[in-house]
Amino acid sequence: MFEEPANIYYKKHLFYMITRVMDEQKFCKDCNERKDCQKVYQQLGGAEGPSVLAKVIIAFLLPLLVFIGCLAIFGQIFSKTINIKELQTPLSLLAALSVTLAIILIIRIINRQPGKNR
Repeated sequence: MFEEPANIYYKKHLFYMITRVMDEQKFCKDCNERKDCQKVYQQLGGAEGPSVLAKVIIAFLLPLLVFIGCLAIFGQIFSKTINIKELQTPLSLLAALSVTLAIILIIRIINRQPGKNR
């Protein structure tokens, strides 16, 4: 299928990004499935399934927000309790990382519970 692509050309995009583009018409002309191609893509696009929005928020956004929040909280706490200014930021960073890691591990343990429908 892609062994000898015909009519490859280069296309310029915004910010001078150049990509290789294969001549779509030549490729489709040689394809055995060209009549059903649009139907297949419509079926794939119309596939029903559970929303992954909550999982995306929990997996990516929650740890980031926990880290930022903990960094701010520990920064305030350590600025009042530690007199050596050079230690405040690294200790805040380590504390925030440890809390974030703990949250990530807890989320993973919750998601691995047997009998849970996914």
